[in-house]
Amino acid sequence: MLKNKNYTSAAFDNKKYLQEQTRAILERVKKFNDKLYLEFGGKLGYDFHAARCLPGYDPNIKLELLKELRDKLEFILCIYADDIVQGKVLGTFGITYDFAILKLIDDLRSLGLDMVTVVITRFKGEPAVIKFKNKLEKRGIKIYTHYEIKGYPTDVDFVVSKDGLGRNPYIRTERPIVVVNGPGPNSGKMATCLSQLYHDHQQGKKSGYAKFETFPVWNLPLKHMVNVAYEAATADIGDYNLIDPYHLAAYGKVAVNYNRDVESFPILKRLLEKIVGANKRLPYQSSTDMGVNRAGFAITNDKLVVQACRQEIIRRHFRYNSEYAIGTGGKRAVEITDRLMEENNIKIEERLVVGLARKIGKEAFSKGETYQGIACGAALQLKNGKIITAHNSEWMHAAATLIIKALKSLVSLREDIPLIPDDFMKNASLSKKEILNSNSTSLDLDETIMMLIMLASSNTIIKSALSKFKELQGCQMHMTHMPTPGDEKALKKMRIDLTHDPHFSSSNLFIV
Repeated sequence: MLKNKNYTSAAFDNKKYLQEQTRAILERVKKFNDKLYLEFGGKLGYDFHAARCLPGYDPNIKLELLKELRDKLEFILCIYADDIVQGKVLGTFGITYDFAILKLIDDLRSLGLDMVTVVITRFKGEPAVIKFKNKLEKRGIKIYTHYEIKGYPTDVDFVVSKDGLGRNPYIRTERPIVVVNGPGPNSGKMATCLSQLYHDHQQGKKSGYAKFETFPVWNLPLKHMVNVAYEAATADIGDYNLIDPYHLAAYGKVAVNYNRDVESFPILKRLLEKIVGANKRLPYQSSTDMGVNRAGFAITNDKLVVQACRQEIIRRHFRYNSEYAIGTGGKRAVEITDRLMEENNIKIEERLVVGLARKIGKEAFSKGETYQGIACGAALQLKNGKIITAHNSEWMHAAATLIIKALKSLVSLREDIPLIPDDFMKNASLSKKEILNSNSTSLDLDETIMMLIMLASSNTIIKSALSKFKELQGCQMHMTHMPTPGDEKALKKMRIDLTHDPHFSSSNLFIV
């Protein structure tokens, strides 16, 4: 176990951000006669990208903000019909988008935010979508279907007509702020907002639109690491940052935005002008104007933020390389992150757990300490800066051994004293193969945690170790091989920040 001091502390003022962002939203509401459709460009909660890039950022601060405004707002949650059909997966939790909607509704309800409507966008009568719709209706959730609009968004005259936006059913809302969100990009949030604006203005209601943003941070330099990290985070969809030319032309001020928002602004402006009437001046002269983004004003330690963002870019490098290796991602994202790293002189070695995980893996292999011919190394950096390493064995996966060693460190248990009795672990491992017909005796992390939970009732040391699990949240970890499903599932639940090399953990094609 090694110790170093290269780890981050708080560099973001959540209280200030909450105050600034709340004030800015309420100012927008007043501009539009107390009816604002507020599109959330990112996640409502569990924004771990922001938490990784802005040390100290509460990943659920946006939910706290909405909780503060609960009496003034309600929600429209959008999901693209084809994402349901294709079973698209949300990376944060490893669940499909339809289940992500259900989780989001539960999360909102837990905060007393229960005025929620779901809209399925670009609906074409797909059986899987109808099944999802029926499921929600049976649970008493209001649900609407919106249709694909021919020529959207460029054919402005047709889009802003009774056969375009007017064809979509009007979603009746009661409160001044309507938060429009979805589980991922291209969910139809913008089209839903435009549809609502169209119907409102047809009825003489002067509602408006704004976009809740976090990244890119408009008032930081274009090449600031926060904004570079955003480019890395969206490399899989090809987003990139640029100076907003419309903002510069209108105000003579530099503001950073991203390509899709800037490219779509002229069309969006024409759509809004058509909706509200040609004789009425829009309050927005640029895509940056539309955003409500005060994150840049809450950064308290720029140096720590820059360090954290460099780490995030390395993390994305590993993610895209692994996705490419298993065939779920393209080469383009790999090339973009490689370019960003080269341009900013970012080295893999800056992520300290990488080198140590590879070192322990190589040492295990050279000593013949392998399982099924593989020597998987793993390293974890605790919040106190200590780095712990481990490798796989006949009885436990590398991830399981590593977490056991981390827990022992946190309760100051000597390394030579086993947390799980050897005979109990071996019996459990053999039973896995003999009773469950597994092709492996090695216990994964999920299985190991369940074993710890069962033993805790009669073992005070294990009970004490389990109480330290929360201290592992946000810790940095690297593995030399891709995690198995049981390892990945547990690490996601523990919210450990994992990276891994793009190597398979077994020669088998089917791994459970």
